[in-house]
Amino acid sequence: MVFKRRDRRPIWKIVLDFLYPRGGWGRAFGYVKHRLRRLPDTPEKISRGIAAGVFTSFTPFYGLHFLIAVLLARLMRGNMLAALLGTFFGNPLTYVPIGIAALGSGYWIMGRPFNAALFGLGRNVSEDYCTIGCQFQNAFYDIGHNIWATFTPDRADWTGLIAFYHEVFVPYLIGGLAPGIISAAICYYLFVPIIAVYQKRRRKLLQAKLDQLKVEPDKMNGVGKGK
Repeated sequence: MVFKRRDRRPIWKIVLDFLYPRGGWGRAFGYVKHRLRRLPDTPEKISRGIAAGVFTSFTPFYGLHFLIAVLLARLMRGNMLAALLGTFFGNPLTYVPIGIAALGSGYWIMGRPFNAALFGLGRNVSEDYCTIGCQFQNAFYDIGHNIWATFTPDRADWTGLIAFYHEVFVPYLIGGLAPGIISAAICYYLFVPIIAVYQKRRRKLLQAKLDQLKVEPDKMNGVGKGK
């Protein structure tokens, strides 16, 4: 295959690149910023797309963020590529504060005390306690195992998925709405003027280059006539 990688990366390398990309997070964010600036659309549509991606980062639908962001951007009449780039608001550097904000809000709205043990916080948290990462892992394992069980003699087990649903998914989904909407609104109103200024400046630079290209042939023709 033409596009197949020549050097197959081991699993640990894929995980490491996800947690800390080559060149560092500064370079990764710089690339996202560069791509956002060059999107061929109005500042309002690009910013609506970014807002859709940022809001999606506050939902517990991990693995589906790209799809949800694109659907939201379509409903909001925003730029869909900007929505994909906006999902990078949720990354290994922000997952913990996003999770704390979403779950804290969710538990508060539902009238339940915040379960700090999910993040390994608290004095009496045992080493074998299933934290939020463990909860997601158990849920995904149950889904995969139960799909496999429908075609094999294995028995389906929903224990991990049920615990995840009550402890994480529902409070995360409810609690992520408010901080997600607030963050998306801030990003929208922040990016509209920034992108507008950048696009205006870029148009001026392109026009200056075009004018220069028009002037150079005229100079060449003038030199030819003088001879």
